[in-house]
Amino acid sequence: MYEVEVKVRADHGAVESALDAADAEFVGSVVQADTYYDAPHRDFAETDEALRIRRERDPESGGDADTRSAETTKITYKGPLLEAESKSREEHETTVADAEAVVGIFDGLGFEPAATVRKERAHYRLDGYTVTLDSVDGLGEFVEVETETEDDDIEAAREGARAVLDDLGLDPTKQIRTSYLGLLLDGDSDDDASE
Repeated sequence: MYEVEVKVRADHGAVESALDAADAEFVGSVVQADTYYDAPHRDFAETDEALRIRRERDPESGGDADTRSAETTKITYKGPLLEAESKSREEHETTVADAEAVVGIFDGLGFEPAATVRKERAHYRLDGYTVTLDSVDGLGEFVEVETETEDDDIEAAREGARAVLDDLGLDPTKQIRTSYLGLLLDGDSDDDASE
């Protein structure tokens, strides 16, 4: 399965109004803490891959994203970007029962934490796509439009994601292909974002 995603910086107030006008379905909100790992056998920054442990909870459950109660934990592998036109890549993800056991496994195999990205997310459904409004600690506000598809449908899925952005009053040509982790490591805050 492939994830096709187009991401832009955007003020959430205007986008929320556009989502409301388009009758988008609100799916829910989550708070996430994504810890990314470096591999002992290859440089993920060089190969454009990612391995992370995601801890996710409902914002109504209290505490911060690292709260262990009422939390879901997932392991995700993301392969290299497949094209220059979007953030399309192979992705494998599964839920795990014991976050600390996974951390121990990664540690035992020589994987080391590189950085943690914390964000609040609001998910909507519109025209068969997931529209996510992200508030990322240290980076600011973003909108992602994404879907999953088979390999031969990537171009059509990308063009559909761009059309959704356009319908929301956002410019898909200003997409950001760099991950939140990459933006944080590059020191790219919302104050110094390029146009």
